[in-house]
Amino acid sequence: MARKKVFVVGSGGREHAILWKLAQSSKVGKLFAAPGNGGTGEIAENVSIAVDDVVGLAAFANKNNIDLTIVGPEKPLSLGIVDIFRSCGLSIFGPTRKASEIETSKAFAKRLMENARIPTARFKIFHEINTARSEIFMRSAPYVVKASGLASGKGVYVCWSLDEAEKALSEIMVERKHSSAGNEVIIEDFLNGYEVSIHVFCDGKTFSLFPPSQDYKQVSNFDLGKNTGGMGAIAPVPQFKSKHRLEIMGGIVEPVLSALTKLADPFTGCLYPGLMMTKYGPVVLEFNVRLGDPETEVYLRLLKSDFLDLVLACVEGNLESANVEWDSGFAACVILASEGYPDTPVTGRTIQGIEKAEQIPGVVVFHGATVFKEKLLTSDGRPLAVSAIGGTLEDAIKTVYAGVNCISFEGMHYRTDIGAKFL
Repeated sequence: MARKKVFVVGSGGREHAILWKLAQSSKVGKLFAAPGNGGTGEIAENVSIAVDDVVGLAAFANKNNIDLTIVGPEKPLSLGIVDIFRSCGLSIFGPTRKASEIETSKAFAKRLMENARIPTARFKIFHEINTARSEIFMRSAPYVVKASGLASGKGVYVCWSLDEAEKALSEIMVERKHSSAGNEVIIEDFLNGYEVSIHVFCDGKTFSLFPPSQDYKQVSNFDLGKNTGGMGAIAPVPQFKSKHRLEIMGGIVEPVLSALTKLADPFTGCLYPGLMMTKYGPVVLEFNVRLGDPETEVYLRLLKSDFLDLVLACVEGNLESANVEWDSGFAACVILASEGYPDTPVTGRTIQGIEKAEQIPGVVVFHGATVFKEKLLTSDGRPLAVSAIGGTLEDAIKTVYAGVNCISFEGMHYRTDIGAKFL
């Protein structure tokens, strides 16, 4: 069998991890990344096409006889990259533009969940700041305020006072900090519990659940500070029980896939519900329509199966017969962030110590916002994702921080408590 040319769209740690895992498959030939980063260039050919140039990406795939394209970030999915590729007869992993609306519009997702009786926090949707302000005046703290559209993981505000809630509304609807993502705002109930990221591979008919993972969104220890695109992750989550898995399959995944088939298109690709595990059971915080970042950096350390086989099974509609095996251990990931992140990251800082970190057994460093210009430099807010595996969660955490301690760049900051609550 001819080895396949695979094209990965994106430039973060998630895409580096995907390419790293694909490179282990005997069925993969040439790898391409668009636009890629300073690390992906070591295992793939970086192609200078922006992730939102969906027509240009399709033209490249067509011209270079790409066998399979895997979409990493949400932006190209929201622009209909899957629809365009399919219209050209090109094989691509991801949902259509219509199906992607469950991530691109939190308002759409909330209405869908309400109609499908999927558990989610009570909510109201607003298009005008004065009516939104009236709502928070009638509520008591804490408040949860969300920009409805895509905001790179930074559009959710958990506010512990009325002043904080008013500031959040102003940032979203007046200052337009998240641009058109703030055209609609959701105000919803605050939920108590612990968060879990669930990833589900789907082929339009059947689905396969990944182990539960946990993403750490806030910039500082103890879940303090502003929301970011993610500061670290662990998998699996120790306190997650098998009964939770059944509740999620029957009460969330099956009804949402059924609803999407009726309202939009059958869902293919990776569905990623972010959940709050409450005393009443799992409740949906949000839906995403692609692999998470940094969850991918832990999942692909634990996946024993050939990742290419799994993706092709989704694209070709035969996921039911796919062999999905996971390592019995644990994985942890710590994001090394730039000075000023998440608001105004400082770039152009020299990175040192990656080779030393990867000499530690179990450590792999994935590149995110890096660029190679004679030397390796930071290029945005989350330059590196340090990952490690271990037989126990404690082993994985100890190893990942040993790797972190080998790496340096000016202004580097990271959380020191990834996974600590479970120890």
